[in-house]
Amino acid sequence: MERYNRQIILDGIGIAGQNKIKNASVLIVGIGGLGSIISLYLTAAGVGKIGLIDDDTVSISNLQRQILYCESDLNLQKVDCAKKRLQKLNSEVEFITYSEKLNSENAEKIISEYDIIVDGCDNFETRYLIDDVCSKYKKPYVFGAISEFSGQVSVFNYKDSAKYQDLFPKKTVNENTTVIENPKLSNGVLGVLPGIIGTVEANEVIKIITEIGEILTNKLFSINILTMESTVFEIK
Repeated sequence: MERYNRQIILDGIGIAGQNKIKNASVLIVGIGGLGSIISLYLTAAGVGKIGLIDDDTVSISNLQRQILYCESDLNLQKVDCAKKRLQKLNSEVEFITYSEKLNSENAEKIISEYDIIVDGCDNFETRYLIDDVCSKYKKPYVFGAISEFSGQVSVFNYKDSAKYQDLFPKKTVNENTTVIENPKLSNGVLGVLPGIIGTVEANEVIKIITEIGEILTNKLFSINILTMESTVFEIK
């Protein structure tokens, strides 16, 4: 009651909503810029079980935006550092780590064990894989993407809503070739941008769990942080 008081006293959450958060399980795919923020806020909110999957180690260039890590974590596995940091924030949360890349061989086994899948990755191939498996197992997929000064968030496959491929379709040329029909993104990103987009993703997760507010289904939230202009597009 004391720890989660500021959430419990909110209309629409209460004890029942906090219990839903406690009993929920969430998988975060990629524990980088977005994953750092998502994991911190979901841990603080009291999500009962959080899966962390990433095969990368901490590098010096990560520290500009991946605030889950510090200099003493350099060259160590991200999932191990993340779990250690998050346990200090909330020892009541169960953390499951996967020091591997999500791929076609492990995706179904891992994703099927969680209620909600959250996007912290940085490539289209992994997102298509998440989209396919979430569709098969009817799991909500909270999507987030960042590039330079802009970011996007949406929720796919929630109560038969649009899929990621409805927004970014794949065009099959033949049996062995697939063309991905979307632009190549820059690798540059302002350090605060993952914080903004990651908190929006965490917000959507909490809304899905507690069933409050309007979920970003069949919609794409987009923001430019240089102008602070934001738009919500309809996904047909």
